Amino acid sequence: MKAFTQHSGLVGPMDRANVDTDMIIPKQFLKSIKRSGFGPNLFDELRYMDEGQPGQDCTHRPVNPDFPLNLPRYSGASILLARKNFGCGSSREHAPWALEDYGFRAVIAPSYADIFYNNCFKNGLLPVILSEQQLDVLFAEMYADEGYQLTIDLVEQTVVCPSGESFAFEIDEFRKDCLVKGLDEIGLTLQSAQAIKDYEKTRAAQQPWVFGAIK
Repeated sequence: MKAFTQHSGLVGPMDRANVDTDMIIPKQFLKSIKRSGFGPNLFDELRYMDEGQPGQDCTHRPVNPDFPLNLPRYSGASILLARKNFGCGSSREHAPWALEDYGFRAVIAPSYADIFYNNCFKNGLLPVILSEQQLDVLFAEMYADEGYQLTIDLVEQTVVCPSGESFAFEIDEFRKDCLVKGLDEIGLTLQSAQAIKDYEKTRAAQQPWVFGAIK
């Protein structure tokens, strides 16, 4: 998993509340269990004028000109501003996969659905929680300034605006440590690989019949 310590990037908007996971990545794309390839279908129903299908080449699909992320000014955005209850709905891990594959490294919102929030940390995507009033400030600044960028410092737990103003955010210390080190659950387990091998070796010597039965 890609580590997250500090990131500066262009900001893009999802200026609506209760964006659910089916809006983030529609159900027809859930057939694949690979973590890659979902970026072209992020926000598919909002982004395109037709209905997308798995494996479809999106290059020549008709795009929705009113969808903000289709505007040239937000091309290459890597930080998403959102509203409350982002990621509600079904518990599909494909939602953070799609956001990360599109190029987003962080989402900033007042609140998230619990399962989506947890899934973000498992996939190297940082979900920052700020107040609705702070989001109002960021949205207003972003709309007024084409090319608007923010810096998110996970170590210091701050979101820094171009003006130098910063907003502090809270985050669980364990989740923060895993993101800073780039460790998902598998990576975290592999840190104890030798201890696990030593334990299995000891157990096999003490109770060989158990390990024989497993074979």
